Amino acid sequence: MFVTTLLCRPGRAAITPALAQSLCNAWGGRDLTWLAPREAVEFECLQNPDTLWQVWQDMQAQQIDLVVQPSVGRRKKMLLADMDSTMIEQECIDELAVEAGVGAKVAQITARAMNGELDFEQALKERTGLLKGLAVGIIDKVYQTRITYMPGGAQLLATMKAHGAYADLVSGGFTDFTTKVANKLGFDSHRANRLLQADHHLTGEVAHPILGQQAKVTALNELTAARGLTAQDVLAVGDGANDLGMLQLAGTGVALHAKPIVQEQVSVRINHGDLTALLYLQGYSSSQFVTP
Repeated sequence: MFVTTLLCRPGRAAITPALAQSLCNAWGGRDLTWLAPREAVEFECLQNPDTLWQVWQDMQAQQIDLVVQPSVGRRKKMLLADMDSTMIEQECIDELAVEAGVGAKVAQITARAMNGELDFEQALKERTGLLKGLAVGIIDKVYQTRITYMPGGAQLLATMKAHGAYADLVSGGFTDFTTKVANKLGFDSHRANRLLQADHHLTGEVAHPILGQQAKVTALNELTAARGLTAQDVLAVGDGANDLGMLQLAGTGVALHAKPIVQEQVSVRINHGDLTALLYLQGYSSSQFVTP
């Protein structure tokens, strides 16, 4: 048995009852259930529809996300989340680079690395090197003035944790930011790379080992093993090429407003909804959301 979910950006009200019922009928679905009026709806179907990706394209044109997934086990016991451009709306290293006067150069490297065009570790070293000499105090300034949270993140964490899930923030970014973001949103743990400093300035180096794609897979394996869970119990979310390993291993891997290379390889794609979409995918209705 499969569950089809349609959702859109909160407040847009793009999903009409006629559209939802028409698709349900076309795919031989049943038990049409509204999770949020005109914003999220689901129904069961016996098999993965042959016309899935054709209909997906049609829905994208209407700014509606469409996901079909197995109905069994879709409510997860662990959240494994990327930070940059996932739980927050920026790339922290790009924002630091602006302060260092090398914003355009670093942003270009970041974009290529996140799309899989560059080796992540080498790209991180190159970008970090351009931050050499930046005062450590700038990090807190960037967090306070430049970093904004992805809508829906607080509800996602609070709701899953209220139902007993464990949440880990795993980032190829820096602990200077994951510490703050994890505390703000209520993650149980976090891991990221560590910027080296001397005399209150960045040295332009990052501590080893560097946390990249394989480290995120390792985090998934270690965290699940420690809690008697399996990869199938995990909901992972990310947007860049370095997230692909954990997205493909997790029971549900969500490409959130993701780079093209990620969308090509991950079937659960959220391009229009916010982080509350991950709750709808698990069958939570908006009335069940917990707001901290």
